[in-house]
Amino acid sequence: MTTGSRSTSGGEALRFRLGRELDDMAEAGTLKEFRVLESPQGPKATLRGHGEVVVLSSNDYLGMADNPAVVAAGVEALERYGAGTASVRFICGLFEPHLELERELADFLSTEGSLSFVSCWNANHAVLDALCDKQTHVFSDELNHASIIDAMRLARPGSKKVYPHSDTEALDSLIEGAPDAGLKLIVSDGVFSMEGDLAPLPELVELAERHAAVLILDDSHGLGVMGETGRGTAEHFGLEGRVDIVTGTLGKALGGGAGGFVAGNRELCSILEQRSRPQLFSNGLPPTVAASARQALEELRGNPGLVATLRANTAEYRRLLGEAGFEPVEGESAIVPVIVGETAEAIRISKSMLDDGVFVTGFGYPVVPEGTARIRSQISAAHESDHLRAAASALKRAAAS
Repeated sequence: MTTGSRSTSGGEALRFRLGRELDDMAEAGTLKEFRVLESPQGPKATLRGHGEVVVLSSNDYLGMADNPAVVAAGVEALERYGAGTASVRFICGLFEPHLELERELADFLSTEGSLSFVSCWNANHAVLDALCDKQTHVFSDELNHASIIDAMRLARPGSKKVYPHSDTEALDSLIEGAPDAGLKLIVSDGVFSMEGDLAPLPELVELAERHAAVLILDDSHGLGVMGETGRGTAEHFGLEGRVDIVTGTLGKALGGGAGGFVAGNRELCSILEQRSRPQLFSNGLPPTVAASARQALEELRGNPGLVATLRANTAEYRRLLGEAGFEPVEGESAIVPVIVGETAEAIRISKSMLDDGVFVTGFGYPVVPEGTARIRSQISAAHESDHLRAAASALKRAAAS
């Protein structure tokens, strides 16, 4: 590409191309805006340019992000151990908060061991990276999180099959059609993030046991939310100890910070330490985050009533939405989606709600299929009734405007 006698550089051509793409998004009403918080995350927060708003966009399901004990544990670890790990654990070691957190997680989830990572994205990558070879067959729900989808691509198993969402009959047929030799991995979210529905875990466990397959469950949206004591989707179904591998995040119910983990048998954790690429080539979880997450876990264990409060808040919000004329997607989790149709409409409604003092995100394509854009509310145990009433009223006004 030339202008007069001067050639346009590759960088300039790229700038033009990306700028045109951004302009197209803006024109279509699908360009995302990113909000700046000027206070801790919580049921209410201060957003730059908007003041104090009710927050229904957060994954802070138990209100741990600003819990004084959780914050204090992080501050103490920061002062004692410093800001970061400075390298991977096999090169320069790990810290006591890592060991404490990993022991506590394993005990909480009834597994022999666990291993922490800087994110659940890395944890999912680590598991499939370490377990897959040309003889491995992976079976994945079509609505699994993007981290699982990308992890399968990077792991390059012998075969990978995607089954229709929660269709265990289709999954059974796919496994039946796979070669007898080689490792079989069934991978599923525990709680599906865009729908808020649960995996059919009893059927998945039965299929895994019948076909001698390994069941991997990403319970990022289930931990701290599902089950009587918040131990997750397996506890909800009475299947603790029967899920082979659990992955999850420390950045949602457990403190709202960062980090992820894999929980399973001791041999799995040792193999992940020895050969998973995210463990070998990425710095460990900062000790301050490990300490905060461990304290959040301690807070949950000491106050399991938080889970009951979360459940009651979710039921109340669903009732309020029904009274306002909405039909949220059915589900038992703390995720409450309302389908509005097109992506631009979801973004318009979320902007209108923010102007009305409620921060909730509109999701559209490519995060969800075309025509199924939604306002996805995520409820917290820290929400109060007036927060929920304000949110339902704001959604009603925004949808009618």
